[in-house]
Amino acid sequence: MRWIFPKPDPEAPLAIARLARELDLPPLVARLLVNRGLGDPETAQRFLSPKLDQLHDPFLMTGMNAAVARVRQAVERREKILIYGDYDVDGTMAVVVLLTALQTLGATVEVHIPDRLIDGYGMRTPVIERAAAEGTKLVVSVDTGVRAHEAIERAAGLGVDCIVTDHHLPEDRLPPACAILNPHRADCRYPDKNLSGVGVAFKLVQALLGMPHAGSGSNGSTRLVESYLKIVALGTIADVVPLVGENRVIAHFGLAGLRKPASHGLRALIEASGLGGRAVTAGDVGFRLAPRLNAAGRMESAREVIALFTATEPALAAEVAGRLDRLNQERQQVEEAILSEAIEMIEAQPDYKDRASMVLAGQGWHRGVIGIVAQRVAERYHRPALVVGVEAGEAVGSGRSIPGFHLLKALASCAGVFERYGGHAQAAGFTLAAGRISELESQFERYARAALTPEQLEPVLRVDAELTLPEIEGALYDHLQRLAPHGMGNPTPVFVARRMRLVGSPRVLKERHLKLRVAEGSRVLDALAWNWGPRAAEWSQGQSVEAAFTLDENNFQDIRTLQLELRDLRATS
Repeated sequence: MRWIFPKPDPEAPLAIARLARELDLPPLVARLLVNRGLGDPETAQRFLSPKLDQLHDPFLMTGMNAAVARVRQAVERREKILIYGDYDVDGTMAVVVLLTALQTLGATVEVHIPDRLIDGYGMRTPVIERAAAEGTKLVVSVDTGVRAHEAIERAAGLGVDCIVTDHHLPEDRLPPACAILNPHRADCRYPDKNLSGVGVAFKLVQALLGMPHAGSGSNGSTRLVESYLKIVALGTIADVVPLVGENRVIAHFGLAGLRKPASHGLRALIEASGLGGRAVTAGDVGFRLAPRLNAAGRMESAREVIALFTATEPALAAEVAGRLDRLNQERQQVEEAILSEAIEMIEAQPDYKDRASMVLAGQGWHRGVIGIVAQRVAERYHRPALVVGVEAGEAVGSGRSIPGFHLLKALASCAGVFERYGGHAQAAGFTLAAGRISELESQFERYARAALTPEQLEPVLRVDAELTLPEIEGALYDHLQRLAPHGMGNPTPVFVARRMRLVGSPRVLKERHLKLRVAEGSRVLDALAWNWGPRAAEWSQGQSVEAAFTLDENNFQDIRTLQLELRDLRATS
C-alpha cells in the first residue's frame, strides 16, 4: 500500500497560524482544516460548529413549488397518496420521513416498498396500475423514479400524478412527472448536490411543514427539525454520500438526537445493536445500525423497517428489532459464503492481478447480498467489481467502484447488454439475460482498462500528517473530534508514526482481530488491527515499526484510554 501525503503548499503555514490563532485551535487541527480546503476562518468556524440555519431554503430546488402545491391539493381533496419507496436504508428512511409528515398534515397515505427479490430496483408499471385501480391520485417516489419513464408515463395515462424525489443521476430526458425534485437536474440551482434520497425527501417535508432554514427569517420550531434529522441522518450516513455542507449539518444534529431517541423504534434498534447508553457515531450507523435496517430488504421485506419506526408500543418495537437482528446474522452468513466462492473464482484465474475489473457470477447467489460482496471484492482487490446472481436464466447484478472510476458511466458504455441499469458513481445495479454475462465482462473490462491508469489500480492510503506517540494525548483527541462526523468527503484523519517498537507479543482477539502494543520512548499505546488475525506471525516483540493509523478512544468502566486503529504497519530496520 502506497502512502500519499499532502502536497507542500508554501502559503499553508501562514493560513495554519492564522486559523490556530483566530479559532484557538492546536496547529495540527488547523493544518487538517487548511489541507481540506477550510483555511478561511469563517468557513472553518461554520464547519466546526454546524447550525440549523445552515440548512438551505428548500424552494431553491427546481420543482419544489409545484410539488408542495400538488401535495397540499391532495390533502385538501382527501385524495389517496401512495409513497413509492426503495428497500435500502436511504429509501426506507425517506419513506418514514415523508409518511410522518403527510400523516401530520392529515393526508390519506399508503406505502409501497418493492421486494428486492421479486420486483428489483425502481418504479414498476404494474404497481402504478394497481394503485390507480385502488383510487390513488398522487404517487410520490422517494430515492427512486428519476429514470422511471415507463411507469410515470403509464401513471399519466391513468390520470395519476407523480412527484419524484430522487438523488440518482437523471438522463437528459426527464420522465413526465408533475414535479421532479433532484439536485442533479441540469436546470436545478439548489446549492448542495450531495443530498441522499432521504435528504431530498426531507427538503420536501421542510417545505411542506414550513420549517426554518437559512434566510427564512423564521423562528419556527427547531425541535421539529431536529426530530426529523435523527431519521434523515441514518439514511444519509448509510448511503455514503459526502458528509460536507448540508449533509454535515444533518449528520451532526441527527447523531446528537440519537443519544436520546424519542421513538420506540429508534430506541429498540439502538438497544438491539448494543449501543444503548452511549453516544452514537457515524461509524456506529454505518457498521451497526444500518446493516440491521438493510437486512430486512436484503433477506425478507423492507416493510419490517417501516413497522419498526411506526411501532406504537415498546414491546412491539423490541420484537421487530429482534427480528432485524436475526436477519442481519443470517445476512452475514450468506454474505461470507458467497464472498468465499467469489475469492476462489478470482484467484483460480492465473491472470487476475493483471485485470482492471472484476465481474463474477454465481448460480443462486442471493440477490440481497451481492452488493455487499461487490463492495468487499472491490476493497480487497482494488478493482471496480460487478457481482451477479443467476436464477432461471435471469441475471441480477450489483456493482461497486474505486476512487476515480465512475461506475454508472462504465455501465452506460455497456448499455446494450442490459435490460435495466441505474445508479451513480460509486454503486449501481442492473439486470440482464444470463447468456450475456460474458459480453458484459469483456465490455466492462475493456472500459476499465481504458479509464484506469496503473497507479489507480494500486491501493493507496491518504495520510493527513505525521505524529509522534508522545504528542497523542486526550486534549488533542478532543479537538480532533470537532472534525466529526466523518465519512466520504470528510474522512477520519489518518496519521503516520515512525520510530516505534513493539512491546510484548501480538494477541489475536475473537480469532479475527490483532492487538499490539507500540512504544516510542516511554509512551506506550494499544494498537488494534481489524481482521488482521491471520497476520499475527509477521510481528514479534521488540520489532521496529512505522504505522499509519486513526485515533480512537476506549472507554471501559469509565476509564478513558486512547488507542491506534491500524490502517497499515511496516517493519523498519
